[in-house]
Amino acid sequence: MPKPKSLVLFSLLLLATGLDTAAAEAANEDSLIVCTEASPEGFDVVQYSAAVTADASAETVLERLVRFVPGTTDLEPALAERWDISEDGLSYTFHLRQNVKFHHSKTFTPTRDFNADDVLWSFNRQLDPKHPWHDQALRGYPYAESMGMASIIERIDKLDDHTVRFTLNHPESPFLADMAMGFASIYSAEYADQLLAQNNSKQLNSHPIGTGPFVFDRYSKDSQIRFHANPDYWDGTPAIKKLLFAITPDPNVRIQQLKANACQIALYPRPTDIAALKTSNGIKVQALDSLLTAYIAINTRRPPLDDVRVRRALNMAFDKAAYVRAQYGEEGATPAVAPYPPTLWGHDAQLLGWPNDVKRARQLLEESGHADGFKLSIWTRPGGGPTNPNPGIGAQMLQADLAAIGITADIRVYEWGELIKRAKNGEHDLVFMGWAGDNGDPDNFLTPNLSCAAAKSGENMSGWCNKDFNALLNEARRVNQRSQRAALYREALSIFQDQAPWIALAYPKQFTALRTNVQGFVQSPLGSNNYARVSIKP
Repeated sequence: MPKPKSLVLFSLLLLATGLDTAAAEAANEDSLIVCTEASPEGFDVVQYSAAVTADASAETVLERLVRFVPGTTDLEPALAERWDISEDGLSYTFHLRQNVKFHHSKTFTPTRDFNADDVLWSFNRQLDPKHPWHDQALRGYPYAESMGMASIIERIDKLDDHTVRFTLNHPESPFLADMAMGFASIYSAEYADQLLAQNNSKQLNSHPIGTGPFVFDRYSKDSQIRFHANPDYWDGTPAIKKLLFAITPDPNVRIQQLKANACQIALYPRPTDIAALKTSNGIKVQALDSLLTAYIAINTRRPPLDDVRVRRALNMAFDKAAYVRAQYGEEGATPAVAPYPPTLWGHDAQLLGWPNDVKRARQLLEESGHADGFKLSIWTRPGGGPTNPNPGIGAQMLQADLAAIGITADIRVYEWGELIKRAKNGEHDLVFMGWAGDNGDPDNFLTPNLSCAAAKSGENMSGWCNKDFNALLNEARRVNQRSQRAALYREALSIFQDQAPWIALAYPKQFTALRTNVQGFVQSPLGSNNYARVSIKP
């Protein structure tokens, strides 16, 4: 039977924009195609920190003991039905949900339900150097290491098959919220044992098994990721039977595909495109003041960037206001002065940031012995995302402003995964980066990105380790009263401002463009994207 003319045109359009005919067949109310901005680093989420990786693993395949209520930073039960916290704040007892099924795959059929053994395996793997899987991670465990979880957690005890107790070495105020983060995802210990016995540990990173709403099918590198709905999901089978991530780094192409219904959700449209999108037929736009920060990490391990006068000069040379207007338009973001946005408690409204003062920047270079300038590299990515909508233009603006004070900058563009890997190795001078809050706590912006432990692990891409700053972070985590913690964070932010390990760029709004028949999608202030409750109206 001949295909209807509209379907033929639609299929040709999918092919022209990079989606295959299988994606065309999936475009119906039982399926959802999401145009994403980059490829995941892998699927073993505890080895990575990029939001795109978490979306492809922690938000689909894997789950945690607790989770965030959609659209908020409030906590609710997940794989743990409830929990008890001791009066001294040193003991957290989690009562696990029963009858939770792990996914099946072509190579793995679980013989039991989720239980306490899976919780112990998932955490001890990261925390215990003697664990048989500890050294299987090629890049270590960036979150667990940068947050110092091995020093926070004294031990984890299995009280019975459905009860687990975490005993801490000291009170840790953000601990429960930490348990909702991607690094706290729960894996199948049975699957891991099978892979290790087969000498096939790498499969954990390429074929994930979890308890989440979607089951992993396959990944075509730099092209697409396919999932199907978990029919045994404890929280109800998703309405979407097939989920496809179409990896589309160019934001213009993402919007073209959305308009053609080649995808039903386009993540991270450029803020400058929002006004036009709002007038497009069949499209709606969601906007949110998210917990996002865009910044440039200054590699303080490399001379002359180890000189605070040089770092201050870089901050003062860059016309941040012009950058924010060019990247985000008039309403897409506000200029940043600190590592986390004013929507998060503990922000210091008195912190003004560095002024754009080219004359003073030149004076600082002269005082540091670099009156004739020097050479450095600017690293950025090829495709745009929420914290860097137009990487090429942003890098060129920085390059021009640095040239005005005598610094010659070479722009280098790396694919997202390669950029992160090299920057964590400290190979850069300046690198455009961004951070989406993971748990609604200021510590999540500061400890993973700026602590001494994070400098050691590579997650702190400025390599900056300040003992006074670090001590304030440690003290703030041990205090329960929010007002006391906020005062400590304001003191830490003052040190950050003085030492200038970053060029803080912007606090972006988060935008998502959708077809009007997409229902149930809720933006997260944490920058993550979950599709378990999404449906397509016929």
